[in-house]
Amino acid sequence: MTTRLGLALPQMKQFDLGRDVPDVARAAEAIGFDSLWVFERALFPDPPTQGLYGVEGLPWPDYYRAVADPLVTLTLAAAATERAELGTSVLVAPLHTPFQLAKALASLDAAAGGRVVAGLGTGWSLDEYAAASARPFEERGAALDEVIEVCRAVWGPDPVVVDAELTRIASAVVGPKPARPIPILLAANSGKARRRLVDHADGWMPIGMGVAQLAAQWSGLRELAAERGRTRPIRTVLRTNQRYTPKPYAGEDRQPFQGSVDQLVEDLVAHAEVGFDDIFLDLQSSVRDAGELKDVAAEVYEAARAAGV
Repeated sequence: MTTRLGLALPQMKQFDLGRDVPDVARAAEAIGFDSLWVFERALFPDPPTQGLYGVEGLPWPDYYRAVADPLVTLTLAAAATERAELGTSVLVAPLHTPFQLAKALASLDAAAGGRVVAGLGTGWSLDEYAAASARPFEERGAALDEVIEVCRAVWGPDPVVVDAELTRIASAVVGPKPARPIPILLAANSGKARRRLVDHADGWMPIGMGVAQLAAQWSGLRELAAERGRTRPIRTVLRTNQRYTPKPYAGEDRQPFQGSVDQLVEDLVAHAEVGFDDIFLDLQSSVRDAGELKDVAAEVYEAARAAGV
């Protein structure tokens, strides 16, 4: 089966949100992309209080200084498209109150005709947690568990009943309902997170970091699913943060998804062989504007399909 290909929407500071998101979304669907994706970066600490991903000394990239809200971005894309799935990779679930997030995702899915995919994670930024006024960083795992529980309840049949740590719904009618059950995908970067995925989620959403490492993780996840008695399939969506360069990257230190279109496609072919259902490209950090984003995305898509991806 051919791997489904997706494209990240323009959320960063070099883009015009109201103009470029619908434009890129329409163009991506016309090119043939199967899905459109957003990510969440709530703020940019200045000066930084911790390194990127919590790694001491690792600087935050400048393009994180202004990242548009993911659900607003997806709403603009939903209104401009008809076919493509609309995914989050990822929403930092504990930054949101569970009930309001569940209601927003259900409303978006109903409006889009059943195209939303909810990729959720716990995040890593202490400053974002402090700003969100939701749950302490130390409770991020429990907070994600509650988001999943509340989403399943709110998206399910009425009356909705929830008795969770913070969310209490005695009995209520909650609408609109999503057009179909919204898939929940998790990043799952630890043993506990992988068990959460196997027991409570629909799919896995890793980041392209190298074929060998991803293949080993995927094999381990399937083994864990068998151990825990999971029989339904795990959907797999690979996020690739592409660092496009017009000319081939010549250094021996080239990382996956870094370089020219031919080099990017070479990496796509290798990663597709792991067996992912979906792979999507995030090109926005290495292009000047929406025009270049559309041009490079079209070139990569056509070359990837010609290469058998």
